Amino acid sequence: MKIVTLSTALLLLLPAGLAMAQTLQPDSINSASITPSLLERMAAISDSPDPAIVRLQVLLDRAGASPGVIDGYSGENVAKAVAAFQAMQDLPAEGRLDPDLLERLSKQAPVVQPYVVSGDDTKGLVAKIPNDYSEQAKMDHLGYTSVGERLAERFHMDIDLLKALNATSTFSVGETVSVVIPGAPRQGVVKRIEAHRRTGQLMAFGADGTLIAAYPATIGSQETPSPSGTHKVKGVARMPPYIYNPNINFQQSDNREVLTLPGGPNSPVGSVWIDLSKPTYGIHGTPEPSLIDKAGSHGCVRLTNWDAEELAGMVEPGVIVEFVD
Repeated sequence: MKIVTLSTALLLLLPAGLAMAQTLQPDSINSASITPSLLERMAAISDSPDPAIVRLQVLLDRAGASPGVIDGYSGENVAKAVAAFQAMQDLPAEGRLDPDLLERLSKQAPVVQPYVVSGDDTKGLVAKIPNDYSEQAKMDHLGYTSVGERLAERFHMDIDLLKALNATSTFSVGETVSVVIPGAPRQGVVKRIEAHRRTGQLMAFGADGTLIAAYPATIGSQETPSPSGTHKVKGVARMPPYIYNPNINFQQSDNREVLTLPGGPNSPVGSVWIDLSKPTYGIHGTPEPSLIDKAGSHGCVRLTNWDAEELAGMVEPGVIVEFVD
């Protein structure tokens, strides 16, 4: 005879979104079942993060097929990551889950693990990042605004997912919090990069044509499209200052003078700039990882900071970058 406890009964009576929030715990994520129908099922349920989607996103991240920010929601970036992993495994790149793919993803360590907040996590924080570039130019560093923001970025998480997993946490030094553990930075030598404008994805290939890594990307916009054709990597700059020139770039607020903004993860170009041979264009990070391939760029290729940093570690001057539709 099946016994229904009071807590179970109450959970069944809750609205779907609230019930999901109640089950968003480390154990529920680590034990979540990833089934072939998961992405189709979640397409109609997007009120709150789903434990199985969180687990899938982490496993894809570990495999080198970046889903972008790990937030627990199904969407195009997840489907693109699935297709990229399929391509890496010499499977049909359909972007759909199937038993063969799931078997290749399933042998992994728990995706959510404890982390103890350290004193280093509190260093270099800033009170806020003003929207106006003229105000940003007065700052010494465009750093993180909180320990939570720093941890979310370090572990490739959406800040709302981090807070949902640690609802009562103050992220104080010495406190143990729950975080997802993404993949270590990919290793390899990238010889060719393809920026796919239509699908919003960057593909990094080795000398033998092997797909080393794939990233969701914002590639230009209708107002300021990305360049066409083939270009080359000129170099890499980490935590670069950003030179705002309204005569060359775009108009931000009422700023009509050239401004030099300091570097930092919350810089307009994020924590790294991969310079291209096409003047003023590059591949770079972002202060808003949740907007990757959801909001246009000013012509450049925008990745999450962690994806841009990973790619920067695998490229050298001369790497070919091809823009394709």
